[in-house]
Amino acid sequence: MLKSRLAAPLVAFAAPLLLYGGALVSQYGFGLHPCEMCYWQRWPHGAAILLAIGAFISPARARPLVLLAALAILISGAIGVYHAGVEIGWWEGITVCTTNTATSLEDILKVPLVRCDQVQWAFLGLSLAAWNAILSIGGAAAIFFLAAWKSGR
Repeated sequence: MLKSRLAAPLVAFAAPLLLYGGALVSQYGFGLHPCEMCYWQRWPHGAAILLAIGAFISPARARPLVLLAALAILISGAIGVYHAGVEIGWWEGITVCTTNTATSLEDILKVPLVRCDQVQWAFLGLSLAAWNAILSIGGAAAIFFLAAWKSGR
């Protein structure tokens, strides 16, 4: 697998797909409503997925697209670090309330209030934001390693 030129693009596609998919499953399958910072972490994963698809479609441009995908995944991890720090109380997070598509007071009252500084669910003592940080930063590091290893051959 490491010898394949597809190793880095494959990880650049699979890592954000699994993390974004896990976020959607936790939201729609288990009712864990995302806060504003949870949404912030999803955007870079979406961009990384598209960049990785571009790397598969255009092999001549694969390396820069894979590196951009790794950077996007790393950005999601950095946002995850910030979000986990807010949850732990290391620093203050955003202080505004948001709603998505609510158009009336009744709609606003139906939208669940999800605070960015409260952990909804944790595994092994780490919140989903912390897990996103760990897995995103690790995934980005793996992609950078694979891209550097392949170019050094």
